Amino acid sequence: MAGGMHPGRSGRSLGERAARSGVGRPEPPAPPRPADPAPREGRARGRHCWVHDPPGAPGVWPGLLVEWRQADGAWQGRVTYAVAGAQGTVLVEAWVPATLLEQR
Repeated sequence: MAGGMHPGRSGRSLGERAARSGVGRPEPPAPPRPADPAPREGRARGRHCWVHDPPGAPGVWPGLLVEWRQADGAWQGRVTYAVAGAQGTVLVEAWVPATLLEQR
């Protein structure tokens, strides 16, 4: 019913009152983002990992595994990891034996 629940009353409809209330219309939803392209063969995807006792830096360090390879019958991971150096944090990128890597 236009004007409310009581017939014969002259007044604005609920839609008209809402329009004049000063409250704006809700924002339309954002358009969907395009789908990511299909992953290509060999495309690296970084994964967090722990690097245990890498050469020259004993201890456990946070790292990012970016690639795998098999060399001499053993798996190695190409990782970047941060170690504490004399002048502050140092970023290292190296091929590390898989036995030294732990998924985070």
